Parts: sequence; C-alpha cells; structure tokens
Amino acid sequence: MCVAAGDVSDPTSAEAMVKSIESQIGPIDILINNAGITRDTTFHKMSALQWQEVINTNLNSCYNVTRPLIDSMRNRKWGRIVQISSINGQKGQYGQANYAASKAGMHGFTISLAQENAKFGITVNTVSPGYVATEMVMAVPEDVRNKIAAQIPVGRLGEPEEIAYAVEFFVKDEARWITGANLSINGGQYMGW
Repeated sequence: MCVAAGDVSDPTSAEAMVKSIESQIGPIDILINNAGITRDTTFHKMSALQWQEVINTNLNSCYNVTRPLIDSMRNRKWGRIVQISSINGQKGQYGQANYAASKAGMHGFTISLAQENAKFGITVNTVSPGYVATEMVMAVPEDVRNKIAAQIPVGRLGEPEEIAYAVEFFVKDEARWITGANLSINGGQYMGW
C-alpha cells in the first residue's frame, strides 16, 4: 500500500502528491476524484471564502490531481478516471449553492475529459451518490438524518460499499465502452436524466 499526503485544493501540493505516489508504485492507472467539503449557508449569506473553499476542494481538485497524470495515461493508452459527484449536483439543495455548483461542475469536467481522451483508451465517468452514511452525513443531527432517509424511496441512507461497487463497475475492463456517463446511485431519491 502507498500513502502520500497532499492538499488537493492546491495545484503544487496535488502534483507533488501524484509524483510521490508514482515514485513509490509506478504510473497511476486509476484515479478516483473523491474530495468533498461543505460550507453550507444560503447564498445571500455566503462569504467569498465559503464559496472558494468548496470550489477549490471539490472541483478545482479534479484539475489539480488529474492534470499531473493525464499525459502518462495518454502515453500508455489506458486509464480510468471517476469523479465522485453528488445528488445535489444534479438537483441542487437549499443552502448549498457552492456545493451544488462544485459537484455539477465535476460532471461537466467528466464529459469534456471523456471526449478528449476516449481515443487514448481512457474512460472518464461520474458517480453521483445520494445521502450515504459517511462521516460527513453522520455528523448531521439524527433528527435531520431521519428526515432525509424518509425522502429516500428505499427508506435508508446508502452504504459506502454500495458507492464503491459503482466505482468498481466503471474501472473494470468490461466497462471500456462507457465514457462520459453519470451513474446516479441514491436509493431512488432523484431520478432525473
């Protein structure tokens, strides 16, 4: 196993992190862009710092981590990139203009990157989870979590393993003809297309 520390919101730190990993294990074949923070408040109260922190961590990190390794993937003519977006990037959410914008932007990034790199054997896809029992969601008060679960047709929060299964699907060689796709995995809470 390889561990490398880095601040994905900072281009220099992210590049150093990528280089450190490559020096330990060799070229990176699979990248999962999974950074995410919240700084929730209604937009009319949102500070520039709250906006920038979320955009830098959630969206700019995709550029910061992907850019140092995309040329290597193109040279090898193989790669898998998966963005972990969010249901709220698809439908929006009250008090999350910054978060929704960042997560919606991730799929725009996916679509463009998929088009640019398909002929190089690189697939780029997005997974958009609903509310999952992660540390971030479990920090929400229990009564609020219960209200969220009540809005999910399957009647519960998702499990991290269920999201991992969707990611695993995209990185398998059998999925090599799927690129630019967004897989909504949210227990039926949002069924837009």
